[in-house]
Formats: sequence, structure tokens, C-alpha cells
Amino acid sequence: MSHFASQVMQAFDPTDSADCWAALLARDPAADGRFYYGVRTTGVYCRPTCRARLPRQENVSFHATPADAEAAGFRPCKRCHPQDASPNERHRRAVERACALIEGQDRAPSLAELADAAGLSRYHFHRIFTHLTGTTPAAYARTTRLRRFGARLDAGTNVTEAVYAAGFGAASRAYTAAAQGLGMTPGARRRGAAGESIRYATAPCVLGWMVLATTARGICALAFGDAPEALVAGLRHDFPHAELAKDEAGLGAWITALAAHLQSPASALDLPLDVQGTAFQTRVWEALRRIPPGRTRSYSDIAAALEAPRSVRAVARACASNQVALLIPCHRVVRGNGALAGYRWGIARKKALLDAESRATDE
Repeated sequence: MSHFASQVMQAFDPTDSADCWAALLARDPAADGRFYYGVRTTGVYCRPTCRARLPRQENVSFHATPADAEAAGFRPCKRCHPQDASPNERHRRAVERACALIEGQDRAPSLAELADAAGLSRYHFHRIFTHLTGTTPAAYARTTRLRRFGARLDAGTNVTEAVYAAGFGAASRAYTAAAQGLGMTPGARRRGAAGESIRYATAPCVLGWMVLATTARGICALAFGDAPEALVAGLRHDFPHAELAKDEAGLGAWITALAAHLQSPASALDLPLDVQGTAFQTRVWEALRRIPPGRTRSYSDIAAALEAPRSVRAVARACASNQVALLIPCHRVVRGNGALAGYRWGIARKKALLDAESRATDE
């Protein structure tokens, strides 16, 4: 199963009625083919995007496949024809075939090869692939090679062997890509980040305690918590083999700037970052940094801005992967109804940050 397919399969669980009901209410195209719903009062089952009148929740049951729905005594809807593959399902299967081709070859397939495997024209394939995955075929291939490269380095393979086994034609290309996607040199990655030097400092703040960690390239972590010891332990967990050095004096100016910003968040912080992610995560983080202080966006808003409206869950995962609070302001992302969603440093801190920004922009 391709990486893309495994992410899609995790999107909807037909045994989770709350998840399916929410998708049904939204008539979410991403749910099409992932589950079906039967209506006890009519004896009919439909796909979640059916435009028929919504039934009462207590009359609905959810099923993983059309066969499951029919085994439960339901007949197919004559409006949405759930027993047939929808365009969304056909497109998703085409993209899954292309992703499997990318992940199954050492070299990156051409756009023409991928489109042929998907059974689509190159233009149509490129548009659908970007729409469903949130990234281009070329970027997906680069991320795949980096993931393969990183896995081989983590397994102890020497750098030269890992370069070619991952599908890079030359060591220089691997080093260029790794600088963008691994967050450290390949040699350091192979040694479990040994040799990577990280300075850190802790300080009390209005949100409790914060820890700031930096490499020579910029800030690699900024976190909040209830105690400095727990924050440092988290830092050691995230960078298990790095050389960690406490440097409160050297990082004092940045700590002061962050503390002042928390007290009065009227303007954006401008500090260098050293954060790495996949092509899609990077696009999400860039979109977050464009949200003005005091404003919020929904996960759907971010997905739409990236021209990947079906990637709402991937956007949420990218927000959850953010290790740099404030500087990548994932606290400004909320649910579609305005409710506060999860925040790795606590919902109370998320609310406090949003309230402080709102007051600052109103003054």
C-alpha cells in the first residue's frame, strides 16, 4: 500500500459513527467510497455525498462497503448509485496507482509515465494528483526519496549506499534535498543526530514555562509547559543523540523578545527558523505564517488556500507536527464552526494566545 493510500484509509472509520455522521453532514467528497450509510425508514443505502434529503441521525447506520450494506438488508439508492465507482473514487484509485509507482521505483517516474499508469492525460493527472495529495507529483517523489533515504540512514547504511538506494542520481542531489527535508546533514542523520549541536534555554512566561532550542541555522523548537524539567526532557526525546547545551545567556535576547511578544502580541516575530517537513507540511506552515495576528482560519480554509480542499485532515496533521510555537502560529487554526481544536501545548494556552492577540489588535 502506498503512503498516500495508507493516509486515505485512515481518514474514515465506518465503526466511528460520530466521524461518519460529521462527514455525512458536510457531504465530504473525501468520504466518498470510504463508507456508506443506510436509512432504516426507507431501506435504502447511499454514498455520503448523495444529494438526497438528510435523514434523522437515529435512523442511520454506517457500512464499510456496498456489500455490507446490502447484507444488512438495504438496497442501493437510485440517485447516487453507491454500488458503482464515483468519479472521486476513480480519481483516488488512479492517484494511488501513481503513488505506488513512485514508491516502488528507485528513480522518479516521469509525468507521462505516471499519467499513463493512472489512465489520464498529463494535464488532468497533474491537476487531480495535486488536488488529492496537496502536493505535485515531483514534490511527492522528492519526499518519497527523502523518506527512503532517511530510513536507510537510520538503519545504519552508509551515506554513499543510501544515496543510490534511495534513488538519488548523485550524492550532491541527496545533500541538497536533505538540507531541505532532513534538518541535518546525512552523516548526522545516519548517526541518530549525533554531532548536531543544539543550544537551549528555559524561562517562565505568561503561559507557564517555555523552552527555546536552536541550531546554527535557527530555532528548531519552541514549546510551552508547566515545568522546565519536563520541557528539557521533551527536547532530549525529540533530539536523542544531539549535543544539547544550556545557554541562557547566549539566547537571552531571543527569550526576552518571545516573552515580550507573549505579553503584547501586536506584531509578528521575525526570528530565523530551522524546521523541516514534507513538501505538504512546508506549504501548510507557510500558509499559517500568513495568518495575521488576531485572526483565525479553519482547517478547511487552509486546505482551500493550498488548492487542496480535500486535504483537511492532512492540514490538521501538519499543524500537529509543528514543533515551533508562535513562530509557526498553528494556534490560529480552528474548526470550521470556530471551536478550538487540539493544540499540542494545551487548549488553555491556545485560547490565551488568541485572546491576547485579539486584545492587542483591538487596541
